[in-house]
Amino acid sequence: MANVNVAFGLKPINTAGSTPSTQGTNAYFIGSSASAIYQGSMVKADNGGSIVISSASGDTEAPVGVFAGCEYVDATTGKKKFSNFWPGSGSANTDFDIIGFVHDNPMQRFIICSDATFTNEATARAAIFENSQLNSGAGGSTTTGISNAQLDVATLDSSNASLPLKIVGILDDVENADYTAAGIPVIVMLNNHALLQADSEAAIS
Repeated sequence: MANVNVAFGLKPINTAGSTPSTQGTNAYFIGSSASAIYQGSMVKADNGGSIVISSASGDTEAPVGVFAGCEYVDATTGKKKFSNFWPGSGSANTDFDIIGFVHDNPMQRFIICSDATFTNEATARAAIFENSQLNSGAGGSTTTGISNAQLDVATLDSSNASLPLKIVGILDDVENADYTAAGIPVIVMLNNHALLQADSEAAIS
């Protein structure tokens, strides 16, 4: 039976090690001209002290974390708005700060669904501890506000350290256990986390 999973970006699940997982977030500035950022999108630092959405693949980037939502003063109503995604330029009254909330713990683990088949369970398990990039990491739905990023199975690589995701497990989920189909819930961590880099805005080679 085909998996029921659809693209939903990165969802926090727990943390590595024995530290209690609060799945908490921290606040970062978003520039008023920034492109849309969706819940579950990977975000990175820009050179203006703000966060922006990562590229479609996330390759060679140092992620700050995963976007959870934001608050801003609506440009039309003049009222503070809380949203699970940032709609993009022109949405906010620029007299006020635009604040994005990010799951930024470098030890946070996330679930992301695969964009293609692993062929079988043995192949999927063999992918644990390999790296991969995002598929459609910069896109999302303006209706739900949720990212449509998935794990790009075709880019699995055990030695390319510039790739943004490290697979650390597979979620046990009976409704998403068809390894011959896309939608397997993969547990990942973020590689090259910005908060662990000397230069959080530099490209990763």
